[in-house]
Order: sequence, then structure tokens, then C-alpha cells
Amino acid sequence: MATIVDIGVGAAINILSAFAFFLVFALLRIQPVNDRVYFPKWYIKGLRGSPLSSGAIVGRIINLDFRSYLKFLNWMVAALQMPEPELIDHAGLDSAVYLRIYLLGLKIFVPIACLAFTIMVPVNWTNGTLERSSLNYSNIDKLSISNIPIGSRRFWTHLVMAYVFTFWTCYVLKKEYETVATMRLHFLASENRRPDQFTVIVRNVPPDPDESVSELVEHFFLVNHPEHYLTHQIVYDANKLSKLVEEKKKMQNWLDFYQLKYSRNQSKRATMKTGFLGLWGDEVDAINYYSSKIEILSKEISLEADKTVNHPKSIMPAAFVSFKSRWGAAVCAQTQQSRNPTIWLTEWAPEPRDVYWDNLAIPFVSLAIRRLIAGVAFFFLTFFFMIPIALVQSLANLESIEKTAPFLKPIIELDFIKSVIQGFLPGIALKIFLIFLPSILMLMSKFEGFISRSSLERRSANKYYIFLFVNVFLGSIITGTAFQQLNNFLHQSANDIPKTIGVSIPMKATFFITFIMVDGWAGIAAEILRLRPLIIYHLRNFFLVKTEKDREEAMDPGTLEFNVGEPRIQLYFLLGLVYAVVTPLLLPFIVVFFALAYVVYRHQIINVYNQEYESAAAFWPDVHGRIIVALVVSQLLLMGLLSTKEAAQSTPLLITLPILTIWFHLFCKDRYEPAFVRYPLQEAMMKDTLERAREPNLNLKGFLQNAYVHPVFKHDEDDVEIETDSEDGRHGPVLVPTKRHSRRNTPLPSKHSGPLLSSHSEVDGGVS
Repeated sequence: MATIVDIGVGAAINILSAFAFFLVFALLRIQPVNDRVYFPKWYIKGLRGSPLSSGAIVGRIINLDFRSYLKFLNWMVAALQMPEPELIDHAGLDSAVYLRIYLLGLKIFVPIACLAFTIMVPVNWTNGTLERSSLNYSNIDKLSISNIPIGSRRFWTHLVMAYVFTFWTCYVLKKEYETVATMRLHFLASENRRPDQFTVIVRNVPPDPDESVSELVEHFFLVNHPEHYLTHQIVYDANKLSKLVEEKKKMQNWLDFYQLKYSRNQSKRATMKTGFLGLWGDEVDAINYYSSKIEILSKEISLEADKTVNHPKSIMPAAFVSFKSRWGAAVCAQTQQSRNPTIWLTEWAPEPRDVYWDNLAIPFVSLAIRRLIAGVAFFFLTFFFMIPIALVQSLANLESIEKTAPFLKPIIELDFIKSVIQGFLPGIALKIFLIFLPSILMLMSKFEGFISRSSLERRSANKYYIFLFVNVFLGSIITGTAFQQLNNFLHQSANDIPKTIGVSIPMKATFFITFIMVDGWAGIAAEILRLRPLIIYHLRNFFLVKTEKDREEAMDPGTLEFNVGEPRIQLYFLLGLVYAVVTPLLLPFIVVFFALAYVVYRHQIINVYNQEYESAAAFWPDVHGRIIVALVVSQLLLMGLLSTKEAAQSTPLLITLPILTIWFHLFCKDRYEPAFVRYPLQEAMMKDTLERAREPNLNLKGFLQNAYVHPVFKHDEDDVEIETDSEDGRHGPVLVPTKRHSRRNTPLPSKHSGPLLSSHSEVDGGVS
């Protein structure tokens, strides 16, 4: 079991690791040759020039200004200097609000930590309960609630502090929810014109034997939104075409590589083998091989593009429909379009760069089955991951290691090795096991069929949080307790086991402290180093780059990765709230994480990350909800602990806390969440009115015409110059054309219409 000395060794290792990462970063970032790695956002915005284009040859690669090396930590000051309004203009509201999650952690835990160390630590320390018990414990555990004797009146202190911590957390959450909701509405009111403000996506368009999907969509919206409909873009299943285009890009990269290699040394043409990974097969001229491959792929792309546009099976029963005003789009997106609620389903369209085009080809009717399959797969993944979690917990227990590998006992018993194993190894082992998990969860979310990158990230984040809660939190406590108190479990009656668990749960704080130091200290410091993008950039720069444009494409700015970062933050909220009353010693480690992460990610957002989309902080209700879950879990855990401690008088009073917390959550949900799920018609009308006054001759149709054309059909692709099926809306009153006969002459519904409501009645309603 980890002692204060073990924790100190772990802290020293992680602090030195973090300092080393920061020092290396400070040296690398000021070298001209790395400028595009550590400041790509400014290059993307066109606000930074390359230092490689001027000056002496050595000065283009190595920074010769020795004064800059003396200011190696000035990046921290620079990261904090940019005010929030400027940060929103620079990086977007999503990035600015994401940083507020770290500030929220500081607002909650700094006062709680001060109170806990002033009140809770003395109350816990001044007892000798653990010294008189048969349990395995360390000096750290004497600072926890485990050191309070059964039935002690001191538990009233924990009860009162639980109320104080809950009320403070709810107060901060309410103020932050209110602030973020206001920021979102202000951002939507002041942001520039974007296609998604005027566009909805309509899905599950009912089939019709007489009209194509495009004609059916145009007809429906001209009838039901005659004053506001402008244009639409049909959705195609272009996944196969996309794969061909990507394959051609890869081939083109290899061709560029060999051509550049030949231009540097024309005495010999490069050859390659056509087999697996170039290890075997016929040896051929590399330039000729890739040139012929590209020519073949160009023909296949042209044929596949024509097939995609014209083949009925490639035309999905969905479309992006654009309107003449934001008000018209808001009405359509937020209302039911048909008396049959299963067809003509509308919702706000994601912004064009947020659309995940692959999933638009998934039939709408299969989504429910896909999500059921993904849910079952996620359950089994979560369940079977308990095995590596148990292995990690075995590392935290020296006795289990010595029993498994007796020959290691002389080495393990060395003080330094023992401290490293208990103060550092469990945290790093758990970190390694979790490396590939976010990618697996993202694949599950993509399988479920969400059509935007933002919804994919939020869905994946939700899975990751549940996984961390079940395995890292609950799993570590359960398996760790079993390992530590195995002897007590085997030699005591069943009635005494809950008491042993109640005492042992606080003792797992030492494991979580090691995890926080590895993941939240050294891990955050490693993030700013950007080692992988640094290596990849220089490899591309050496082998593939010929022009400045190639050099820009070699940059990999990355994104915030909300699906990875936000659940990790929520785990720290959970640990902090759970252990605030139980083991306050954990709180300073969490405060350091929030402070360090805020500075690091503020720097990355300002200088590095280039977000793929802007959702105007639509994720905040998820953030708020998960903190509420952590708060309720902390209250239930404390209730269970006090019940095992026979604190009969104080335990019932804790029942009120979860009830009040859930009521508070419902209040915030009703008061603030509508700002994140609906767009007020008043706001839409105000923005439309201002725009008409400022730009009376705005060509909105031209602005929206190709906004939602599939990327492979964009005209910057030489191979895919095909006119997609997009229809324009008419200005003024129109006589809606149709290829079908009048209902007066065709009393029977189409054979493809459903029994509840024919597709004729859905489209022809309103036609006289």
C-alpha cells in the first residue's frame, strides 16, 4: 500500500517529467525549422510568415538569438494574455467554452480544498482508529474518513461539509450555465453568415413511383413552405467514390515522392516491387507504375461519379433544404412536417465542415438496429475491460506481485523500487491500457450513424465517460479493495464485509493520486510537446515537400478532441467531488491538474489547434449533466460509508442531498438548456432584419448553392466535374408543378404509399 514517501517519489518523477517536457518544448518551439509545428493556426489564418524564407541558411534552421533562450517560459504568460472575446474571434466559441471547463474546476475545487484542509484533515488525523484495527493502511489513510471510529460524533463534520460542498458546487454550476448560455446566444446573434443558419436536413423522404427524390422534395417544400423555400441538395451515397478519390491521393503522394527523388538525382530512376508493402513481387519503374495507376483510377472515378449521380440506389431519401431566411429555417427545423411523424423528419443541418458524409449513406430505418448493436458491444467491452483493470490493481499491491513472481522479492523490497512500483507504476499502466480506447469508441459511434462530427464526438465522449466511471472508478475501487483486504474477506463473517468495504474505499485515493500525476501532470505536459506531429512533419517535409503549399499541407494542427479530453476532465470532477469529504489529500493534485491543463490548452488553442467545426458550445448541457452525476455519486458514496460507520443519526440527513441536487439539475435543464437545443424565432427574425437592411441585394442563393454538395463533387476536383441534382426555389407566387395526375382523377393512392397516410396526401396537401 502506497505511503507518503511512495507518493512523494511518484510526484517527483512526474514533476521532473513535466518539467523536462516543458523545457524541450521551450527549446523546440523557438527553432525556425519547427515554426509550422508549434504555430500552425497562425499559418492557416495567413497571419504568420515562414522564417525559412529569409536570412542566413543557419539562421533559418536554428535560432541564433541567445536572448530568446532566457525567456523559455514566456509562452505561459503569452497564453494567458489574450482576452476571452479576442479568443472567441480567434478560435471560436467551442474552444473558448472548452477552456471554461478547466476554470470551472478551479472555481469549484480551490475553495473546497481550502475548507477541507482547514476543517476535514484535522478532524480525520486526530484519531487512532486505523492503528487499533487489523486493516492494512498507510499514513495517507490516517488523513481520510477511515480513521474516524465507528459511531463517532465527528461524522457530523463530514455531513455538514457535504452540504457546504454541494451548495457551493451547484452555485458555481448555475452561474457558469447562465454565462455559457448567454455567450452562446450572443455568439449566434453576432457571428457571420453561415450556410447552416439557413439550412435543414430532411430525412426519411417517403418513396413515390411518379417523382424522383429531388422532385418530391422540391414539391413538398414549395407547397408547405411557399414563402421561404429557396433550394435543396440531394444526398448521395458517394462512399465508394470517396474511397477511389482517397486512393488516388495516396498514389499521387507516392508519385510526387519518386519524382522529387528523381529530380534530386537524375542518374538513376527509382524502382519498386509491386507485392505486399513493396517486399516482393515484380520490380518496376516507380514513376511509370504510379502514373499508370493514377490514370486508371481517374477513369474509374469518372465512371463511379456518373453512376453515383444517376443510379437510383445511390440517391438517398434525404436532402439539405435551404431557405430564404433564418426564420424560415428555424420554423422548419423545429416543427413536425407531416401528420405521420415517421416521415419528412427535419433537423438543423450541421455546418458543411461538420457533416460526416459517410454516415449520410446509411438508411434511416437501420439506425435503431445499429444503435442497439453498438450498445450491446459497448456493454461487453466495458465488462471485459475489468480484467486489465484488475491487473493494474495487482501492481498496486506488493504482496500480489511477490506471490506471482517470488524471484522478484529481493528487488521489490528495495525502498526506491518499492516507491516507484506503488507511487508511479499503477498510474502509467492504466494510462497505457486506455490509449486505444477512444478510437474504438469513436468507431462504435460512427457505426451508430450520426451525421455530424460534433454529434459523433459528443456520443463517443458519453461512452468514454461511462467506461471511465465503471472501470477506472468503480472497477479500481472494487478490485483494489479485494486485493488489499483479501485476508479479511476470507476470515470474517458475511455481515462484516460491507464494513470492510466502507473502510477500504477511501484507501484507494492513493491509487487515484498516482493516476492523476501520470495522466494529469506528465500527460498534459507531454501534450504541448507534440512529438508525433513534429516527427511526421519533418518526414513529410524531407520526402514530399516541393512548394510552400506542400509545406502547409504537411502541417497537422490537430483539434481539441472533445471525445477524449472532456471525459477525462469529468473523471477528475468525479474523483474530486467523491474524495473531497472522504480523503481531502487528493484535492491539491486535482487543482494542479486543472491549473496546468488550462495554461497548456489555452496555448494550444491559440497557436496550434484548428477546429473542424463550430457548434457554438452545444456540448455544455453534457458537461453540466456529468458533473451533476458526479455530485450525486459522491453523496450516495458518503451515505454508504456513514451507514457502515454506524452513524445512524447523520446518515438519514444525507438523503436530502441527492434529491436537492436532482431538483437543481431539472431547474437548470428547464431554464438554460433550451438555448442549446432550439433557436429562438425572435433571434432569427432580428438577424434576418439586420441583414436585409445591411445587404438588400444579397445573392443568398449563390451563397448556398454548393454549400452542401458532397466534397467529392466539388469543382476543385479535376476528375469529378459532374452537375449534381440541386433545384432552385422560385421567387414570388408559383404554381407547383407535378408529374402525377390530380387527386380528383386518381382516387386510389400510390402502391408505394403507407396504409396510414399516402405519400400523395403528404405532398399534395394544399394543392387545389
